[in-house]
Amino acid sequence: MSRLSRKAEELVSDGLEDRILEEPTGLWRGAWKRLLRRKGGIVGMIIIGIMVLTAIFADVIAPYSPTEDFIGEPNVTRRDGPCIHFLGCDESRPQFIMGLDGNARDEFSRIVHGSRASLLVGMVTVTVAFSVGSILGAVAGFWGGWLDNVIMRIMDVILGFPSFLLAIAIVAALGPGLTNAMFAIAIVSIPSYARVMRASVLSIKEMDFVAASRALGASKIRLLVTRVVPNALTPLVVIGTLGVAGAILDAAGLSFLGLGAQPPDPEWGSMLASERNQVFSAPHLVFFPGLAIMFTVLGFNLLGDGMRDALDPALNE
Repeated sequence: MSRLSRKAEELVSDGLEDRILEEPTGLWRGAWKRLLRRKGGIVGMIIIGIMVLTAIFADVIAPYSPTEDFIGEPNVTRRDGPCIHFLGCDESRPQFIMGLDGNARDEFSRIVHGSRASLLVGMVTVTVAFSVGSILGAVAGFWGGWLDNVIMRIMDVILGFPSFLLAIAIVAALGPGLTNAMFAIAIVSIPSYARVMRASVLSIKEMDFVAASRALGASKIRLLVTRVVPNALTPLVVIGTLGVAGAILDAAGLSFLGLGAQPPDPEWGSMLASERNQVFSAPHLVFFPGLAIMFTVLGFNLLGDGMRDALDPALNE
């Protein structure tokens, strides 16, 4: 204890106590500036920004309701290709930017409204997995002992199953639906965040500034909340950003199998599933939902890579 007290006195006498308090804020401010210098990160933010705005203003952007069909309308047939008057499509035909699906619904309107479901799945599942995994990992790493063993053995059990197969099993047990799909994806994602948080906490809790705060009388809860966790979040933020892309893909996969969003709700994975046999006769019905998934996942991956580079001290010396 005397060594810790001397260390605390040195930090306080050098005026470093305030710097300890400001360290996490300064880290994120500097990371944001470095992120803005990464072209990949900027491109990722632009793509994500476009997708978010599309989801927010879907009712304004989409020319039709995503569930409205045009069966019986003149000059309209199921799975019609794109018709854009500006590009020479016959004016007598209704304009459908991305064509019609097998139920004669506007593909563009369904793609636009489908962005809401995909982004909702990505954000909700990552938020839940991030929060629960961070808490479990922080508690396990900081307190250690039997509590650490119990928490991490549970995480090991979950990791023992292929994540997508476990998600399928959970949804199959709970019943198909977007809510159950989000719950399943969040459950299988928790161990990744818990293990990374635990590793970060184990490293940070032995650092001098934590020892100094402990010597100054800070409680364990205060140490964990104000010193350890803010400095341990860096790798989790990167994993969380990349995790949104993975969650969107998993949700699309579950919907493709009929376990996610249910018809007639627009969701990119279910749209692919319903028209998967039309890849040659009506390729636009497979191409556009796939393109939407690709661009959204690409945006989050680029942002995650940019944040990783911005937050990595070895790359910013």
